[in-house]
Amino acid sequence: MRAVDTVVIGAGWSGLAAAVELAASGREVTVLESAPQAGGRARSVILGEHTLDNGQHILLGAYEHVLSLLRTLEVAEADVLLRLPLDLTMRAPERRGLSLSTLYLPAPLHLLAGLLTARGAGVLETLCALPGIRRMLRRSENDDITVGALLQRCRQPEHLVRGLWAPLCLAALNTPVEEASAQLFCRVLGQAFTGHRRNSDLLIPRVDMDRVLAEPARRYLEARGGRLLTGRRVTGLEPMDGVLRVRMRDLTLDARHVVLATPPAVSAALCTPLAGMRTVVRGLEHLGQEPICTVYLQYPPEVHLPMPMVGVLDLNTQWIFDRRHSGHPGIMAVVISGPGPHMELDNDALARQVTAELGLLYPDWPPPGDHWVVREKRATFRAAAGCEEHRPAMHTPVPGLLLAGDHVRNGLPATLEGAVMNGVQCARAIARTTDA
Repeated sequence: MRAVDTVVIGAGWSGLAAAVELAASGREVTVLESAPQAGGRARSVILGEHTLDNGQHILLGAYEHVLSLLRTLEVAEADVLLRLPLDLTMRAPERRGLSLSTLYLPAPLHLLAGLLTARGAGVLETLCALPGIRRMLRRSENDDITVGALLQRCRQPEHLVRGLWAPLCLAALNTPVEEASAQLFCRVLGQAFTGHRRNSDLLIPRVDMDRVLAEPARRYLEARGGRLLTGRRVTGLEPMDGVLRVRMRDLTLDARHVVLATPPAVSAALCTPLAGMRTVVRGLEHLGQEPICTVYLQYPPEVHLPMPMVGVLDLNTQWIFDRRHSGHPGIMAVVISGPGPHMELDNDALARQVTAELGLLYPDWPPPGDHWVVREKRATFRAAAGCEEHRPAMHTPVPGLLLAGDHVRNGLPATLEGAVMNGVQCARAIARTTDA
């Protein structure tokens, strides 16, 4: 059996990024995906008569690895992503909300000035909070605490915690402030609000997620002799003489390099039989997982939000996205991140609850004509304080085996940027090993 150069297991964004980077350097690469389609946890799904996504995804202008990957694939940003300056409107049914727009100033002044002029934020309280915000943006301590403890330490007032920091933490880390890692939260803030002002721009998909990455990546690989095989579940890995044997039910491949770009539980199961991987497996098992629910509601086409997205306070609904900007007028995507009592409701009950909540915020809207609920029960790893020590490194004790995925240690929570970054780094590590 002829050994192939590299096998990438998993065709999520991390695995696709690794494969594209390898193919770009002229290497032979085979991608194996157990699901019927590529894309992982950022893929398209058919719901009713619509092609929507497995969840409402949003990117940041700071996602340099994602944007570089799109350029490699010759995908124009403006064709697939709507870029908007950060403009957050947080609504509440009874108490006051908060509206924040960044100003046309260098970072991080654009954020700090935006906070001072935010509607629903007391100017004096916010002014007193600015030194703590600057500390959060520059935080470099090695010890990890919860975001809740960090906000207390940085003397953030209740209206900013409730109206801004807590929702942003849950959206970015998919973990509540009482548990979430301050290290990861501050890294996200620094990534978005320092450097260039455009780093904090919001990038909302204009098209379904398959057209953003999975389809262009497949075309790119096949044009360079690569293969992307779906419906191929890997059942085992076995080190042989200088290669790794990749076993499936009806196919076996020998590879000089393997990039394992699968979810933590799958990676742990494949690594458990391998010698020297006990510490890696324990870390993967310790990470834990958090869910994300997306409720799609079909309203008449004329129903719309005043802006592409609106945040919600004090309800189960957390974020509302107007899908007209993705080619689906009248469809609202309601996102609920993290754990909570909503996970105990069946899909119809959850849709009814979300519909009632939107009715409180927008009483003039008619009832939706249809709904669909997408639950990703293991959407992200639990980004709790101290989680970094359990996240595995890219390199493993098994020669030729590397780990990718947004759960691999990179200083970021589970984001598309982290996934792509880790995939690219795996590909470059393989190139360095071969060139040495």
